[in-house]
Amino acid sequence: MVVVDGLSKTYPARGRSDPAVTAVDGVGFRVERGGIVGLLGPNGAGKTTTIKALCGLITPDAGVLTVAGIDVRRHRLQALRHLAAVLEGNRNLYWRLTARENLTYFAGNRGMPRRSVAKRIDELLERFDLGVKRDALVSSLSRGMQQKLALAVAALAGTEVVLLDEPTLGLDVETGYEVRALLREMQREGRTVIVSTHDMPVVQDLCERTVVIAHGRVLVDDRVDHLMRLFASRAYQVELGAPLSAAQVEALRRRLMHVHVVDDGLRVQVELAKGDDLYALIDVLREGATPIESLDRRVIDFETVFRRLVKDGAPNGDTHRADAIDADAQLERARSRLRA
Repeated sequence: MVVVDGLSKTYPARGRSDPAVTAVDGVGFRVERGGIVGLLGPNGAGKTTTIKALCGLITPDAGVLTVAGIDVRRHRLQALRHLAAVLEGNRNLYWRLTARENLTYFAGNRGMPRRSVAKRIDELLERFDLGVKRDALVSSLSRGMQQKLALAVAALAGTEVVLLDEPTLGLDVETGYEVRALLREMQREGRTVIVSTHDMPVVQDLCERTVVIAHGRVLVDDRVDHLMRLFASRAYQVELGAPLSAAQVEALRRRLMHVHVVDDGLRVQVELAKGDDLYALIDVLREGATPIESLDRRVIDFETVFRRLVKDGAPNGDTHRADAIDADAQLERARSRLRA
């Protein structure tokens, strides 16, 4: 349904002292019909450039982009009939028009007859809880209402593909949950949704798959549930019967990738680089004669997964798939070692 292959874009230097900036360099991914995919990355990673290229707002230097099988670069207007976008900052709304006028305007842009679409507009205003604000200028609406209106415009279009750039940015918790519910409804309707966001709970809750971009290239393209399992297999928590000494903390940090000591040294949280490091953790604690009360896997969220991906790079697929599968057995072996 959506294909990005070899997308590259370099912005030329603005002056003698400013170098050219490569925003994306060979980015590629595909999203099938009815899928929700998160497009993630730190600021400046290339997410917005990718979204703009799919919308036909910029011309890439290289690459193929197709929406519903139509080449965006060669047949832009035809491709855009199958796509609706909700851009960050609600830039796809006219602030000097009312909520109803915006919907009417965009319906007309897509060639929808005004008479037949009037009922649909009223339905959408009610569905998005905008009925009482139908005649209010967009500039007078709250951020949450503006965001819901932008989603209503996307829903009105009825396109197969919806692109969302930071759909929950600046929203309160309740409105954020409403937006998630609306996106799930779009998926149930068989629409393809691509979400570019920094809101990791949205990714964990909604997305089946995520594409992580860093420095203009795809770092990871994988299922969210697999990434969660993969990193959970490397996260452990140890409860201690006595506080760690400064020397023990230093020894742990020399031998392990990520170490966090809490509760005045009575609890250690670690994220491991490889399975053998679990035994290194136990050995350091036993060398200091520190009593170990318990050893358990630690529950992590997708924000932790994302931070580790961006900081440490993509994991080796084969090695870490094996770690994820064998995590429970590995934990039991470590517990047996403690009892020995």
